[in-house]
Amino acid sequence: MAQTDPLPKPSKPPEQTSPSQIPADWHQAFPAGLSLEVTPRTLAKSPDLANGFEPGTRVYIAHISGTPIRQMTDAARVLRDHGFEPMPHIPARLLSDTHELAEWVARYEGEAGVQQALLLGGGLARPTGTLHDALQLLESGAFSNFTHLHIAGHPEGSRDIDPDGGEGQAMRALSLKAAFRERSDASMAIVTQFTFDPQAVIAWADRLRLHDVTLPVHLGVAGPAKLQTLLRYAISCGIGPSLSVLQKRAQDITKLLRPIDPGALLQTLAAHKRLDPDFPVEGIHFFPLGGIAQTAQWLAQNRKT
Repeated sequence: MAQTDPLPKPSKPPEQTSPSQIPADWHQAFPAGLSLEVTPRTLAKSPDLANGFEPGTRVYIAHISGTPIRQMTDAARVLRDHGFEPMPHIPARLLSDTHELAEWVARYEGEAGVQQALLLGGGLARPTGTLHDALQLLESGAFSNFTHLHIAGHPEGSRDIDPDGGEGQAMRALSLKAAFRERSDASMAIVTQFTFDPQAVIAWADRLRLHDVTLPVHLGVAGPAKLQTLLRYAISCGIGPSLSVLQKRAQDITKLLRPIDPGALLQTLAAHKRLDPDFPVEGIHFFPLGGIAQTAQWLAQNRKT
């Protein structure tokens, strides 16, 4: 067995953040719990992961174009050896064919005991090979031993999927992928792009039900970060309503000086979940845009264990 690479030790205490005044039991509204997103690079630079998150936490590993599969499997092994549950992204458009897909899956299983994956088309405009969407990955049979298969959702739309700014193709794709649950023993769920607008999430969830998409949703939220950082990511990811929310905050100069955290968003959605038990958001997925340390500290300050 390969030797475990230790996570680096902290060089200095994390910067203090100003926590939102929200009920510390907000997370109890989301029974699937909390998860985190990293890349192999951020994982290697993050001394706070082992101390800041509970053992067993699901950690998604984003597969950025150009990242060798070896770096991905190494990251998954490090997470596994430190008590976390690795869930690598499998982007269809980065793969040449189903043979390479089978090779990736075999490496994840053999080298890191991976049993969970997020299947997605990927951000490349042109596929590398014959695969181009998550449905092909689901139907390939490559994940027959996996216990959890997640697919991507976009509460505020995705121009990569619907160039006209609508969501017709995205909803049709979600419906087809959701139907795969009837042919699979794996637990399936939707994990979303991060958002800052609770009303956009609630409206999207209502539309999911209208399209008979009944998969549980793990909602993406941004961890604490400076407003400028959040604006930059929001623009690059094309999240419309959320961008408007951030631009309104930018009009208050005091908000430019301290991190913006997800407290108000989570409080609103937790309250809505209690009023509407069928609201499909079951878990919260953190994108640590301001750094893993700030996200871990905010959770420690705002979550009752």
